[in-house]
Amino acid sequence: MPGVRNNGDSIDKMLRVFKKQVEKAGVIGDLKKRAEYEKPSIRKKKKSIAARKRHLKQLRKLGLH
Repeated sequence: MPGVRNNGDSIDKMLRVFKKQVEKAGVIGDLKKRAEYEKPSIRKKKKSIAARKRHLKQLRKLGLH
């Protein structure tokens, strides 16, 4: 869980550090993902599409596609 303690730093610096920690922890992405209920069949379909995209990207990177 992201958190920042005040060690005499300015509020702007602490805010930057906190934003970076939140981004690194993936809190915003997790919130967006959980904002609405997603049926298991839709979740499975999205997962399959993402896997297919990763596979094609890897093939392009290797020059096989």
